[in-house]
Amino acid sequence: MAIIKYAIADDHKIFRQGLKYALADDHKLKLTGEAENGIELMALLAKQKTDVVLLDIKMPDMDGIETTQKIQSDYPDIKILILTTHEEENFIIHLLELGANGYLVKNAEPEEIKNAIHHVYENDYYFNDLVSNAMLRNITDKNKHDDKSHDDIKLTNREKEVLKLICAEYTTAEIAEKIFLSARTVEGIRTSLIEKVGVRNAAGLVVYAVKSGIAN
Repeated sequence: MAIIKYAIADDHKIFRQGLKYALADDHKLKLTGEAENGIELMALLAKQKTDVVLLDIKMPDMDGIETTQKIQSDYPDIKILILTTHEEENFIIHLLELGANGYLVKNAEPEEIKNAIHHVYENDYYFNDLVSNAMLRNITDKNKHDDKSHDDIKLTNREKEVLKLICAEYTTAEIAEKIFLSARTVEGIRTSLIEKVGVRNAAGLVVYAVKSGIAN
């Protein structure tokens, strides 16, 4: 497994120090730097190759919402893992819609944070119970008031097959092996799905798949 390079953006130094200490025993993780706000983080990302960002929402100068949008625009391959005190469902859904790959609260156990970093790096998303429940309630509410049918988006059988496997948390390499295609072909199908559905990443694909009934 490759070394995952991660950065921390949080305006509380003591939390950053504690988080670094909690993650230090995972030798597959390497800290590239830390920042007190989004402006400092963007400067860091311009200098240091980073795979995953652990991002707080409430920060001065440039908050987590603005920073998520900026990372999506400038560095779409970087995975964004929100790590905050806010458990409100509107925050969760809004950040996922902007392109965040996962959402954790700061009282999460260190092992879950490590697992989430590995998961967003390998699978492009991490949904725990907090996110799943918020997502499903949001989908239910929207379905009550939304007359637009997801049948308007036509997916091929192969695209549906790949989408179901993405939802089942298979990596690109695992999907390729399972359906006897090259990893490059599977990645092409995945990219096509993102464009066709109109989402930003695999997290958005999972939301679509659940809402449209393709996945449970």
